[in-house]
Amino acid sequence: MARDPRYDILFEPIKLGPKVARNRMFQASHCTGAGSERPGFQAHHRAIKADGGWAVVGTEYCAVAPEAETTPYISARLWDEGDVRNLTLLTEMAHDRGALARVQLYYSALNNGGLESRMHGVRKSPSHSGADSGMLLAGREMSTQEIREVQGYFVRAARLARDAGFDIVEINITINSLPHQFLLPAFNLRTDEYGGSLENRARFSIELLEQVREAVGHDTAVTARYAVDTLDAPYGLGDLGIRVEGDGGGFMQLADYLVDMWDLVVGWTDGGDRVGPARTHPENWAADVVRRARKFSEKPIGCVGRLTNPDTMVEMIRSGQCDVISAARPTIADPFIPNKIEEGRIQDIRECIGCNICLARFEIGGAPIVCTQNATVGEEFRRGWHPEKFSKARNADSSVLIVGAGPAGMECARVLGERGMSSVHLVDSSRAIGGHVRHVSELPGLREWARVIDYRQIQLDKLKNVEVISGRHLTKQTVLEYGADIVIVATGSAWSPVGMNSLTHAPVDDADATTQSHVLTPDQVFAGKQLGKKVVVYDLDGYFMAASLAERFADEDRTVTLVTRFAATAPYTEYTLEQSRLVRRLRESGVGILNNKVITTVSPSFATLVDVWDDSSTALESDSVVLVTQRFPEESLFVDLRDDPAALRRARIGAVYRTGDCAVPGQIADAVFEGHRLAREIDSPHPEHPLPYIRERRLINATESDYTLDSATIAIEG
Repeated sequence: MARDPRYDILFEPIKLGPKVARNRMFQASHCTGAGSERPGFQAHHRAIKADGGWAVVGTEYCAVAPEAETTPYISARLWDEGDVRNLTLLTEMAHDRGALARVQLYYSALNNGGLESRMHGVRKSPSHSGADSGMLLAGREMSTQEIREVQGYFVRAARLARDAGFDIVEINITINSLPHQFLLPAFNLRTDEYGGSLENRARFSIELLEQVREAVGHDTAVTARYAVDTLDAPYGLGDLGIRVEGDGGGFMQLADYLVDMWDLVVGWTDGGDRVGPARTHPENWAADVVRRARKFSEKPIGCVGRLTNPDTMVEMIRSGQCDVISAARPTIADPFIPNKIEEGRIQDIRECIGCNICLARFEIGGAPIVCTQNATVGEEFRRGWHPEKFSKARNADSSVLIVGAGPAGMECARVLGERGMSSVHLVDSSRAIGGHVRHVSELPGLREWARVIDYRQIQLDKLKNVEVISGRHLTKQTVLEYGADIVIVATGSAWSPVGMNSLTHAPVDDADATTQSHVLTPDQVFAGKQLGKKVVVYDLDGYFMAASLAERFADEDRTVTLVTRFAATAPYTEYTLEQSRLVRRLRESGVGILNNKVITTVSPSFATLVDVWDDSSTALESDSVVLVTQRFPEESLFVDLRDDPAALRRARIGAVYRTGDCAVPGQIADAVFEGHRLAREIDSPHPEHPLPYIRERRLINATESDYTLDSATIAIEG
């Protein structure tokens, strides 16, 4: 099927100074955990996007000198010839696939952890200032000589980038970067020619851009990733920042002659504006600011906004909002969006759900990227996985029964179908597939999480060797009688009805949701168990569930108190950039929040709370207590089958595996990955054990053959 003509504008080439991009869909710079130290991971991850049709691909932010490194957070680096060698693989693979390669040069002024280099004493800033990262960092005011030194680091890195084959050198003028901090009154208190007026505060960046342009010559494009508006308090800097109609747009006018494109972002470090989560930020949330920035530049403009809908992309360009669709998370969830638009396969786009699990891995500190929607992210090199290509299984003549159609079961069935198994039956006792994701996506702000189900439903419907059977409960006996060669149990997990958890390692006294009407689990809430008017939500989980339920209950006009052992509310949401707005929404909804408390006992009319620091006890009036504590595998079917090998032999079942939460409860991304991995490795000697993957580490006397999947260096004996 050919592409719909209404999308033609997305495929128009666009000129960026001396370079021409083949279309208007660019991968925005984003972190992966690869850096320059994992060249295979870095290159193959970006090359998949080039395969998928993105016109520009490239690195995350790239430190220009040892004093700018951000350990524990992983960035690319361009310091020396070794970095050139490693990043050249990226540019070569991008070029082989028809894409331009971009590197984003970065100097982190205050928030560079520098835990590897230990260059604490040379950390520089426009003015003496402390960091807001919680890492006890500070920067000293730069002398004029030091300004020249840092500008020289950028020039050196730009030349190295050109040597590595990069087509585009992008200067990071966004949150926490030195050029941006020179622009911000919050950080620039100087009284010399680099402080005071906008022209003076812009001087550092103007000089830097001039020097970089001269260094790279006439055959390399120079662009800017620029935070044009740092927003109002409480999520922004207010008068201490820059605004699009003021100095934000004013800087664009001053520097416009020096850049070949502006890639605009909006926001400050708090509130998630720079990487807006679906809970609080709709698609193209920065449209108004970007439209207002348009008048300050005569150069192409790109912007992000979790852009997965091609109709939205077209409208953005036609309306003049921007010239380029710049995407990070959408390229992670589906590297093949451009090709699918080109081929008229809009329904096959695997849309980002805006959960920000990808970002959370970086915020935690350097772990490789993951994605809820795309299990192959980060595995392109080390496991050799391609998001759109599947080899035929060596045991494809086998029939497979999957019990449970949650995220793991759906993904496992999809991949087994793609791998050509003779017959795959996906059976679930519920009337609709999706497992707990179907309920989660009904919580406030999480509607887009239903895309986990929608994408897989569409793909499963297309696979002729896959049959989805809903509304059928299978027991051990019916599984044995089913006639499958392989059985995979993906029956998920359930919340503890007695409040067992990993913090107190004990149940809550006098609480049992299986027998008491005033005690509930999230599963029971979703199943329709009745709540009272005064509800206590007890959170020992720390992610989205308790806070989202509390918000839902408040929306139902109940009196709600969220009680948690954690010092912060929903602490994991700090990594996904949801926490500040989530807590504000809870408070605005009237939800009471009590931190550093444990519930010791529950009665029909109150819960007893104990403060973890002084052991003081209080009674909190309640009609219902919802225990969001710990999940346990729903594993009884798997255990019954596994522990009866004689029955399996009689039924001619060759193997029984479990996957997803049925093995170990985790995030949705974990369940999708586990289902995907099992299906990818269903024809391995022991599919229950993951195959070894390539480890990009220094090996003494290594050769390239040591970094292949069949290398003896990664074989695990045992």
